[in-house]
Amino acid sequence: MTKLETYAIGSSELTYDLIERILRDGTKLTLSPEAVEKITHCREYLDKKAVESDKPIYGVTTGFGSLCNRSISAHELGVLQENLVKSHSCSIGTPVSETVVKLMLMLKAHALSFGFSGVQVETVQRILDFYNNDVLPVVYDRGSLGASGDLAPLANLFLPLIGEGEVTHKGKRFSGKEILNIFGWRPISLKSKEGLALLNGTQFMSANGIKALIDGWHMVNCFDALGAMSLEAFDGRIEPFMDCIQQVRPHHGQIETGLRFRKMLEGSEIIAREKKHVQDPYSFRCIPQVHGAVKDAMHHVTQVLHTEINSVTDNPTVFPDEDLVVSGGNFHGEPLALVFDYMGVALHELGNISERRVAQLILGQRGLPEFLVAKPGLNSGFMIPQYAAAAVVSQNKMYSFPASCDSIVSSNGQEDLVSMGANAATKLHKIIDNLKYIAAVELMNAAQGLDFRAPLKSSPFLQHIKDEYRRTVPFVDEDVVMADYIPATMSFLDGFDIEMPA
Repeated sequence: MTKLETYAIGSSELTYDLIERILRDGTKLTLSPEAVEKITHCREYLDKKAVESDKPIYGVTTGFGSLCNRSISAHELGVLQENLVKSHSCSIGTPVSETVVKLMLMLKAHALSFGFSGVQVETVQRILDFYNNDVLPVVYDRGSLGASGDLAPLANLFLPLIGEGEVTHKGKRFSGKEILNIFGWRPISLKSKEGLALLNGTQFMSANGIKALIDGWHMVNCFDALGAMSLEAFDGRIEPFMDCIQQVRPHHGQIETGLRFRKMLEGSEIIAREKKHVQDPYSFRCIPQVHGAVKDAMHHVTQVLHTEINSVTDNPTVFPDEDLVVSGGNFHGEPLALVFDYMGVALHELGNISERRVAQLILGQRGLPEFLVAKPGLNSGFMIPQYAAAAVVSQNKMYSFPASCDSIVSSNGQEDLVSMGANAATKLHKIIDNLKYIAAVELMNAAQGLDFRAPLKSSPFLQHIKDEYRRTVPFVDEDVVMADYIPATMSFLDGFDIEMPA
């Protein structure tokens, strides 16, 4: 696939695959002519409406939240918008990753490109300037209720547009004023509604969700390969992966998982040999059902996110052709909160079943030595890596509690039911970070178990993974400092592209 040099915001829908490609290729973003036309048309309508209307327009000629009944004079409308950005910039905690910040900028520019938000073209263009020049505002991971969208983190994101806040650029921090001077950019003079358009919206939730999807799908593929390696190490049976059993319970993820395992195991001497045992434990036998259900959950989350990132989620929404400025609730994060909680539970299950496979491998069954070491007793072998995996599995159960079950009243009762979608989104990264530890432990155990099956060989696909891994982490003949091998294994998995057989 050729490198995608540029992409015009507003020229098409954004998809998960397209976003991943834009990030991977370092693609520069432009504003499409169609987007410029729509944004201009909406801005001109709103300017005219603000002058001609004798009725208050929420967020345009009024205050915000519970202050919606306070009218603002015409000469103070710009000050109102700047004050909004300043006062709402209350995200706290740990700075989010540069990838999430770039995604926030991209997604906000895309949402504004539909021409229903009343912003200026130069405002959207400056967002793209930030993106293209890696001028990345400092945004923190806590402070959003997912109610009027992501008010606090989005305020931090856009402070530098008006010369406030902080950014990172080329590994250094600069004030908003400093970075504008470096690039010769003038601060954006916000017009009516613009501050609200920038701060209302679900781009913090969505950006974290997209990043979690990218990492989450990598973990899905990773645990499929590790599950197949563990099956081989455990001398498991192929029957639970046969197509006929998937077809009579035809969940798409289950069918896909059965097929994928049959392809990964093709050509294996271990899987082909006659077995003495009639059945395998559930952590092996039910891989198609468990891994498959995770895939189906991930597909559902991807579908919901596609809808969200191609939507208008600020408020009020401006419909110039219908002569309407409608105050509604498109900024509410409930659709994302629910699916992010679902995704967290699903991803947690990958770690849950993985740890159980590890536990089976160290029991000393089916010809494997206890704790996968030649002289158990003198050596503890792989006893404690399973402890470590169990500890983070337990922590992931804690992180899997649904954030969407909570709500706290805010804005003096105006925002009386909030989604907590931002908390649902950010804890996905914690779950995925723990999955990386669990995956490393499973690879360590599965590779060790496969080595004990020699001279029998696994499939060419799985044998290749194990052989490449052995370049990084050797066979454990007697006790070593396991603390060195876990991060080394994590680095191997992070850098090793597991391409499933076609």
